[in-house]
Amino acid sequence: MEEFVFARVLHVLGVVLWIGGVAMVTTVLLPTLARMQSPTEAMLFFENFRRRFAAQARYSTLFVGLSGFYMTYVMDAWSRFLQWQYWWMHTMVLIWLLFTIMLFVFEPRTRKNESTDGTNKNVSSQSFVRIMRMHFVLLTLSLITVAGAVAGSHGWLISGSAS
Repeated sequence: MEEFVFARVLHVLGVVLWIGGVAMVTTVLLPTLARMQSPTEAMLFFENFRRRFAAQARYSTLFVGLSGFYMTYVMDAWSRFLQWQYWWMHTMVLIWLLFTIMLFVFEPRTRKNESTDGTNKNVSSQSFVRIMRMHFVLLTLSLITVAGAVAGSHGWLISGSAS
């Protein structure tokens, strides 16, 4: 039982670091960069920041994925994926997959497109707007998922019954 509690602690800490970081980027960093006079400077700063944050996010998502799989295995909760009352488990996996693909596949690819001075060769004037929208949508979905997971894991299911 102690291993399960440790896995849950790692899981929650990983989510806090990961989604908290996404929230900070979405609500603080990107709006600040949007107000900068030079879009090129803003994108250069964002690219440098993103590179450093991506490393932290990779570790966080790795802890979240491994601990989530472990907890599902220990609880033998696989059948929950067949019940709509546990919608938040589906969205946890979906959000985790989206971020994992972004962090481990797409982010490294964009680094390959950067020139030697650290700027991205494929940056357009619409890139920053797309980045802001994408972060807002992902943060919103993530927060809905976190809220659902907390409520659902404490027995507040859509049907109103406890697990």
